[in-house]
Amino acid sequence: MNWRIGWVPFSALLVAQAAQAQSVGYEETLAAARAEQPMLEAGALRIQARRDAADAADELPDPRVRAGVMNLPVTGPAAFNPYAQLPTQLAVDIEQEIPNLARRRARYGLAGSEIGIAEARLGLSERSILAEAGTAWIGLYYAQQRLALARDSLDSLRDFVPVAVSAVASGSARPAESLAIRRELLEIEDAITRIEAARAAARARLQRYIAGSEPVAAGGAPQVTVDPEELRFALEANPELRLSDAEQRRAEAAADLARAEKRPDFGVSVTYGHRNPDFGSVVSVMGSVTLPIFTDRRQNPRIAAAEADAAAASAERVDRLRAIRARFETDLAAWRSALQQWERARDQLLPLARDRAQLETASFAAGRADLVDVIAAKSALALLELEILEREQLAVEAAAALRLTYGEDRP
Repeated sequence: MNWRIGWVPFSALLVAQAAQAQSVGYEETLAAARAEQPMLEAGALRIQARRDAADAADELPDPRVRAGVMNLPVTGPAAFNPYAQLPTQLAVDIEQEIPNLARRRARYGLAGSEIGIAEARLGLSERSILAEAGTAWIGLYYAQQRLALARDSLDSLRDFVPVAVSAVASGSARPAESLAIRRELLEIEDAITRIEAARAAARARLQRYIAGSEPVAAGGAPQVTVDPEELRFALEANPELRLSDAEQRRAEAAADLARAEKRPDFGVSVTYGHRNPDFGSVVSVMGSVTLPIFTDRRQNPRIAAAEADAAAASAERVDRLRAIRARFETDLAAWRSALQQWERARDQLLPLARDRAQLETASFAAGRADLVDVIAAKSALALLELEILEREQLAVEAAAALRLTYGEDRP
């Protein structure tokens, strides 16, 4: 990137540094984007909520207490007298349901899969935030570079205005040439206006992720190169696939829970009955078991539905992997195209434009070219330099997006 050294005067750099409200580098931006983001905090809270719920997933249900009067006579001489007859008693009953072990394990597995889904979604959110923050910083960085270049180019072109006025006054240049010079200046001014809008937009996007009202991109831009093979190898660890894996585990746990319904559940109850002291108090202990009969109409349809959902989750995982690979190859092709266009403009178009400006200047000094030709050549050179910066920005953004989405910069 040494081709643009010397574009920005040292005095302009000093002024820019003095006006910095908050300088932030690319890596600092990514670090800030990982910390104290409301979306990431919400994701972390959801994970904690799923973990808290998982702690109680395989616990026994709450016991049930029942109390009342049993066998109370309502007619005859002993009517409504709880102590007159032998069977009458004031009873307190405690019941405990005991689901089968397979059901409890399936519930715990289902709760664990919910934790995995929450973690995978947090990874997706972090990846999205990093990509957006990184792109915003790169946009701000190159907007600053283009703005400094455009202003410097405009100042250089304005130096020719007095020369053009003198040439018209002396009759060595046509009056229309001064209008042509003004048109070239207006093109640079329009470019400055567009760049200022791009800088403001990039700054606004960046302020979402870092503190400060006037962030200034400092330091160097991230690398424009990537390692396609390394990125391709890391596709299996993509956060989207981790989410698919977690969803598949949840579907499989739901199928296990459905199959557990075919196993009997148990229960136990203890009843204490208080009677007339002449008869004595009593204690009853009872056990219970569910009878999973008519499974073809009850459990089996639910099992089939859960297994179909698990198979669907597996198929969706395969499809998502294919989509990720296709998107990666598309993004990789876009990066290669942007890189080649930038290198071609930098290595081939820029030298031609510089040679043209130098030749037109030499011809004007020798009296063989008009001033308007010199202005046009220098204006074209300035606009090309701005375009090269734009092409470099596209290549750097594409490379950063590849790394953040698929590679080593991924959370």
